[in-house]
Amino acid sequence: MTAQNVTPEEAEFIQEHADALSRTTKSAKWVHSADEHEDRAGQSLATRSHEVIQRWAEARGAKPATIEGTEHGDRAGVLRFNFPGYAGGGQLKEIDWDRWFKTFDDRGLVFLFQEHKRDGKQSNFFQLDSPERERG
Repeated sequence: MTAQNVTPEEAEFIQEHADALSRTTKSAKWVHSADEHEDRAGQSLATRSHEVIQRWAEARGAKPATIEGTEHGDRAGVLRFNFPGYAGGGQLKEIDWDRWFKTFDDRGLVFLFQEHKRDGKQSNFFQLDSPERERG
């Protein structure tokens, strides 16, 4: 499958990192603004847009976070979101959006997500895909 709705820059990024990116990233519908949405419930979406990511998280009450102890000096470590009412909050350290996005951009990450599950309920699913990750 081929990614949908990609800009020329995104197509170049996908081609350049094709061996390192997940199949989902390479086949997802890419969104570029908060006005773009899934075509169907359960669809995999991808973006590098700060606006899209922040709006998605805020719609779910999620705060930007890192896993405690994974930081590198003043750089955030493993990026996550702290969703209200979910386990794991004890190991998560909330950080500001600027720090979260600086780490996201520095690592060249892709935000994979769903707006809704297949059953139509709101989805909290997200994954960060990295072209720098070693595949084993």
